Amino acid sequence: MSGAPGRVALVGLGEVGRIFAEDLRAAGVTDLTAWDVAFDRPGSPAPRNAEALGLAPAPGAAEAVGGAALVLSAVTASQCLPAAQAVAPHLEPGAWFLDLNSASPGHKQQAAAVVDARGGRYVEAALMSPIAPRRLASPFLLGGPHAAAFAAVASRWALAQVTVVSADVGRAAATKLCRSVVVKGLEALLTESMLAARSYGVERDVLDSLSNILPGTDWEAVAGYFISRSVQHGARRSEEMVEAAATVAEAGVEPLMALATAQRQRWAAQYPQALDAQGTLGLVDAVLAAIRPPAGEAEA
Repeated sequence: MSGAPGRVALVGLGEVGRIFAEDLRAAGVTDLTAWDVAFDRPGSPAPRNAEALGLAPAPGAAEAVGGAALVLSAVTASQCLPAAQAVAPHLEPGAWFLDLNSASPGHKQQAAAVVDARGGRYVEAALMSPIAPRRLASPFLLGGPHAAAFAAVASRWALAQVTVVSADVGRAAATKLCRSVVVKGLEALLTESMLAARSYGVERDVLDSLSNILPGTDWEAVAGYFISRSVQHGARRSEEMVEAAATVAEAGVEPLMALATAQRQRWAAQYPQALDAQGTLGLVDAVLAAIRPPAGEAEA
């Protein structure tokens, strides 16, 4: 696989898949294929992204990954194992399979077994920051028996910030998802807190009091950012938190917080129209307006 990086197959063409496609093209990768089970759902992100990229959707898994030197799996968390099962029979011998999905260590290990049994080289990759700001320069943790070998050639595909954390599959996933219990949990906590505080007219007192925890933090800005992320990406985040709950449970700990966060993230995703509001309190007010019945209905 020296010289030209060869064909790259994108399994999943949501936000992460689109960014990979754009940056890979910018890095000189011209042979790209894509397959997403949502291609037949008009109006969903996958077909919109394919059109914007000028990328013809592959009709199926076999057509997408056939001849690919690298397969990037960037589907929703619950589809990690099904995606691996769908493409594994069609992988070229020795093809890299980079699993970017936010799935539990157990599910990653199952996916790895499927891929490696078919002659592919499975590598788990945990994205440790939002992808939009730094794109493919974002930090990725790699794991699995093929991780070190992939890290040595990752720059061919514009991946410059990769760190091998273990030759065992699951450690990178555990790192990301235990972090998600905190990060996505903060999103859920701030969403719930600000909705209630605004209703009582004490939102400023609550925000000001949080400076006792982390002095110097602009909590209004933090709350606005975190709440908007839940509203915009809550469905995907909810799936991730179900996987985080599985990760916690696999450690023998009852995942009370992770499951509650999954529920709040799923709930927040119902109100995407609130993203049109200006500022943190405007966003909160827009969600409140959506969840409260009109005055006449409430009285009835």
